[in-house]
Amino acid sequence: MSGDKSNIFLSPPNGLYWVHMLLLDTPVKSLSRLMPKYVSLLEKLGILTLGDMLRHIPFRYEDYSQISTIDSVTIGEVSTIIGEIVKLKTIRAWKKKMFITEAFLEDESGSIRATWFNQPFLMNTLAEGKEIRVSGKISSGKSGIYFSNPAWEFSRREPTNTGRLVPVYPETDGLSSKWLRWQLQNIFQADVRFDDPLPETILQKLKLPPLEKALRFIHFPETENQYLLARKRFAFEEMFLLQLRSIQMKSRWQQEHSVSIHFDESLIKQFTIALPFTLTNAQRKAAFQILKDLEKNHPMNRLLNGDVGSGKTIVAAIASLQAAAAGFQVAIMAPTEVLARQHFLTFSELLKNHALTIALLTNAYQEKNEPQTTGHKSQTIIKETKSAQKTNLLTDISSGEINLVIGTHALIQKSVKFKNLALIIVDEQHRFGVTQRAYLQQEITSINDGLPGKIPHFLTMTATPIPRTLSLAYFGNLDLSLLDEMPKNRKPIITEIISPGRREKIYDFIRQEIHAGRQVFVILPLVEESKVLTEVKAATREFERLSKTIFPNLNIGLVHGKLKSTEKEKAMWDFANQKTDILVATAVVEVGIDIPNASVMIIEDADRFGLSQLHQFRGRIGRGQHQSYCFLFTSASGSASTARLKALVESENGFKIAEKDLELRGPGEFFGTRQSGLPDIAMENLTNVKLITLAHEEAQQLLSRDPRLKKHPLLAKRIRTLEINVHQE
Repeated sequence: MSGDKSNIFLSPPNGLYWVHMLLLDTPVKSLSRLMPKYVSLLEKLGILTLGDMLRHIPFRYEDYSQISTIDSVTIGEVSTIIGEIVKLKTIRAWKKKMFITEAFLEDESGSIRATWFNQPFLMNTLAEGKEIRVSGKISSGKSGIYFSNPAWEFSRREPTNTGRLVPVYPETDGLSSKWLRWQLQNIFQADVRFDDPLPETILQKLKLPPLEKALRFIHFPETENQYLLARKRFAFEEMFLLQLRSIQMKSRWQQEHSVSIHFDESLIKQFTIALPFTLTNAQRKAAFQILKDLEKNHPMNRLLNGDVGSGKTIVAAIASLQAAAAGFQVAIMAPTEVLARQHFLTFSELLKNHALTIALLTNAYQEKNEPQTTGHKSQTIIKETKSAQKTNLLTDISSGEINLVIGTHALIQKSVKFKNLALIIVDEQHRFGVTQRAYLQQEITSINDGLPGKIPHFLTMTATPIPRTLSLAYFGNLDLSLLDEMPKNRKPIITEIISPGRREKIYDFIRQEIHAGRQVFVILPLVEESKVLTEVKAATREFERLSKTIFPNLNIGLVHGKLKSTEKEKAMWDFANQKTDILVATAVVEVGIDIPNASVMIIEDADRFGLSQLHQFRGRIGRGQHQSYCFLFTSASGSASTARLKALVESENGFKIAEKDLELRGPGEFFGTRQSGLPDIAMENLTNVKLITLAHEEAQQLLSRDPRLKKHPLLAKRIRTLEINVHQE
């Protein structure tokens, strides 16, 4: 066992691994002699079954494959040698408070020392006269060259931790890559049935290895080409499953029924003519696509993907007006209370000339705007503490008195019942968690919409421009409308990278802008100091510094995610009504606040944000008639950070910036790996257009022959597992 005392996973007393054949869905807790503590540790890594363990993919490999003679090793390089232990000892270094175990090794060419720290148990395993294989980095000290903490095993054993390409896995405290390697090697020696979900015809067509061979290649490759081929197979498999699920969802959605809402061209023309601005061609096209979708008797399922400031809200208002004017209810869902209230105020203003009742419903508060005979609206505010009045609002929704209700996730609670809900709009949906998209859509199909046998039309919106590859991979079940055109006469935002030496000049500029009547955002990356990001300015600390030292004569507000809803709302309300000159904020203002008078934004530690997020921040300014400025403060001296930020300086095209962001940071950082719903190996390949296209084509062909996957039960089972994981996210 080469000194690893934890290798008790697969070794029954009789020396056999298992009496019966194992299946990939065999729970790890039922495997032979696996102690409960290891079951718990495996669960931390998401490993519940034998299949999960086999699909726990290495993230890199140590190349210990070349065996060297002792006289040929070089200081600073990684080497593998085979030598006999001629001397073995353990000493206690009192000053360093550690045990040091030393083995002196010899081969035909010479001798070398191997040193291990705080592993005194090695004296019970190693012995003089034994031949071992050692892999590690060659160091140099007063007593000559030596191996420092090398991997080792007896030379008679099949190479597992030395003498080969050695896999390194995602670990958790108490569960090492070495332990995982031993268990996986034993699994491959056992009687396991490797049921392959991928059809053999696809494997042959694409020249991909079957499951068992791919797993052997990924865990114990003999060459680099083997693990690269295996990774290609698993990346294709995960993307193929995602495409199958996406196409099936789209097919099921199209089989559902919804109300057909007639496109009243006269009404929409009257509405757009009355607007104080002219719609862009992109807005016109998107609105037309949505209005035509609403006429169909199966539900719309469309994604409105628009750049910051491209005017998604007005397109949503057109769709809402059409549905409400036809006598149906509309629900608009936002991820935060701040954004929900922003929409409530915006829609109330946009639709003020139409006889519609609009309500706001969140967990914090409820409000209602009612049309009056005078053509004006009165606003009723219903506080959460007045449960009777809250009940009245729910009653108004269920009776159909409310035409348009805007809120958070509270909208799909069981207590909310509609009379005839025909359209649901979800804004900034990726903020609910990318993996929750399908779940949210399913929840909406079962919402109490008051229309038996029908489900609402479904429109999702995002202000994060989605690169083509991510759109194909993630949103294949949605029809896509792009707002890639900005409103005319909108002044470009001047963006500059500011070094520490120019900070005072920018502060002077801010004083001038505020004196001229403008307002300023200051964006901070974090709410509190953390051990990891010790140099990042906390929002509260920066607020104190600016208030007392830099701008003592100005009114400064503070908003961050840890404030209560009422406190956050007041801070934003004060800023919107020009009671404060500067708003210090965290990422909470990325969406949901529209202040046309704000013309300056400072982003502290800009290098710590992704380009797409910086672009979202920047979109909070430049919404009025005044020239706007975005200053990227950075203390990073690296040319890579500066080069990355230059992409923001040089472009205001969110789609181009998103492509650059994806290229530089990878999809895991772009969307957040935790939110992706995909294994890392699939995430790494989300920029591979060819792979995604191939997976999509193969999925379409297979489903055309077997729509319900009756002939492919293993694929159907994997997709069900994928959906369960989404629901648990």
